[in-house]
Order: sequence, then structure tokens, then C-alpha cells
Amino acid sequence: MDDRQFLRVRSAATACVAVAEWVFLTWQHFHGGVPSHHLLARADLPAISNWWGGLVLPLMTWFLVGRVHRRLASQAGSSMRHALSGFIAALCFGVLLSVFFTLGNEQVTGAMFESLFLIALVVPIYRAEYLMGFVLGMAYTFGGVLPSIIGSVMALITMVIYRYIRAGLLRVGRMFVGMAKRA
Repeated sequence: MDDRQFLRVRSAATACVAVAEWVFLTWQHFHGGVPSHHLLARADLPAISNWWGGLVLPLMTWFLVGRVHRRLASQAGSSMRHALSGFIAALCFGVLLSVFFTLGNEQVTGAMFESLFLIALVVPIYRAEYLMGFVLGMAYTFGGVLPSIIGSVMALITMVIYRYIRAGLLRVGRMFVGMAKRA
């Protein structure tokens, strides 16, 4: 896919997210009002209106789709199919996390959230397509801003886990394998 085609994909993805978010916000406005969500679900912390999602989600989509394009263009062996499957997996994860949260099943949501640290040892879930899927999967339940903040923080943490902790564990594992071969 050349740059011109990818620009069309990037523009279309951003437009789809923007239209979907603004339709949803309009529907909320006429059906009881647009809710706000408190940080960390604590009433003593500031609340963020879902209206901000109308700005945050399209901007984030534009930025993250651009990051995916840049990575795919620079890395041999990376394909749009892999990026799309990562996006879909993260989207499903975000939707399931939202469903279990809505149902009040805190044990499952806690376990799912904590599983991200283990998943990060095997899969580079810090990448843009995973972040985009995670955020969009949770946007219906939590608005656009809170998932963007939480997802961005988790992307940083999982990047450290994948790039450094995983690399250290692999190095230690190779060292033990080498010692076992010599013995």
C-alpha cells in the first residue's frame, strides 16, 4: 500500500470514528444527557465529560493510524494483516472488559486488566493498533478520554515489559540453556 492509499485509509478511519462518536454523543444528549466519568471511578476526583471524546477519539485515530503506517513502512515482515488482527483482538478485549465492568464483575475485570502485564511478555501490545482497539472497545462504556488515558499509560508500561523485562528474561533463559549444554 503506497502513501496515497494509506492517507485515504487514515482519513476514512478518522472520519468513521468521528462520525460514530458524534452520532453517539448526539444520541446521548437527546436521551438523558451526556454523562461524565470520574477518574478512577472516585467521586472525589475530577469528572470528565464524554463530550471530550468527540475531539479526542478522532485525533487519536489520526495519530495512531499514522504510527501504524510508519511502523509498517519501516519494518520488513510487518503487514497490514497483522496490524488489523492486533486491532481486532484489542477491540474485543476492550469490549469484554467493558461488559464485565458494566455487569459489576470486578474479579473478572481485575484479572483481565492484570493479564495485560503477562500478555505483554509475549505480544507487543504497546503498539498503536492495540492501543486504538483497546480505546475504541471501551469508549461506549467509559467515553473517549478515560480509555485514552488508561490505554496510553498501559501502553508505556507494556512497552517497558516487552522491550526490557522480556529481553532480560530471554537473556537469563539463554544463559541457563548455555550452562545446561556445557554441563
